[in-house]
Amino acid sequence: MIQVVKLEEAIGCALAHDITEIRPGEFKGPAFQRGHILSCRDLDHLRRLGKDHLYIVTPDDDEIHEDDAARAIAEALCGDGVGWRGAPREGKLHLTATRDGMLKVDVAALTRFNAIGEVMCATRHTHTLVKEGDRVAATRAIPLLVPRQTVDAALGEAKTASGGVLRVLPLKQAAVGVMITGSEVYYGRIEDRFEPIIRKKVADLGGRVVDVVFLPDDDAMIADAALALLEQGADILVTTGGMSVDPDDRTRFALKRAGAEEMVYGSAVLPGAMFMVTYLKGVPVLGIPACGLFSTTTVFDLVYPRVLAGEKITRREVAALGHGGLCLDCPECVYPSCPFGK
Repeated sequence: MIQVVKLEEAIGCALAHDITEIRPGEFKGPAFQRGHILSCRDLDHLRRLGKDHLYIVTPDDDEIHEDDAARAIAEALCGDGVGWRGAPREGKLHLTATRDGMLKVDVAALTRFNAIGEVMCATRHTHTLVKEGDRVAATRAIPLLVPRQTVDAALGEAKTASGGVLRVLPLKQAAVGVMITGSEVYYGRIEDRFEPIIRKKVADLGGRVVDVVFLPDDDAMIADAALALLEQGADILVTTGGMSVDPDDRTRFALKRAGAEEMVYGSAVLPGAMFMVTYLKGVPVLGIPACGLFSTTTVFDLVYPRVLAGEKITRREVAALGHGGLCLDCPECVYPSCPFGK
């Protein structure tokens, strides 16, 4: 139940909610916090904030105060690697990463949750790389008193997400085997420029390169090299070259000869249309087309972190990258602070 009273009549009562103050360019936040006992000294300040009346709130059995609702829905939204600190402010809680990794949002469950109304959650994009302490979402109860039935419905939708609507998945420290194929490089006709690019991308995400092998366009040699890298302990293979439709580009066919399965060739991303992902003895193999030499960010940068987070990449995942998969070739690359991959 909510009762509206004049300011003077509220002296000695506890505030039922935070009262926001906005000073443009200086401050936005609670001038008075929930539970503050109102005194006569507060009246002028409240009037400057446009308050002539205040609420006296006594929740009925079928109602939940905004702060209590915020705690309940935050608890339901957070999975492994996501949490919060402190008390709600104005019915709102900020959710943060409790470890480094990749943010994973169950977008369908989040949409159903937000469709209920009177509660909300806004998040960063799924598959965003985050550090411990980074803000990943914020949730809020919108009215001062939320029907208990609404909160229960919201909790029910949040619990449909396996492991939580929001999770931060840790990235494994990969041991990467690199195969650079192409007779033109193998026989020294041109100088390779891929190796330093791959080494940097692997190191940036905490991995190490087990070995780099250079190979001609020969099915047997490529197949044998791939299996040898697995024997050396590689848990991810990255191959460059041999991805085009040219009949001399043999990498895909050589990997099939070695036993690769579930091969997806071609992606709905530019740059990276001739990207390949497959699995050799359960180990993911990522094939980077020639665009990786010329573009700072490609489809590889969208898929590789997801592999490190333990995701299985199938044709469905690759196809879904088409929405947001157009790089604008900006003069200065600012990825990930851009629309690419989102």
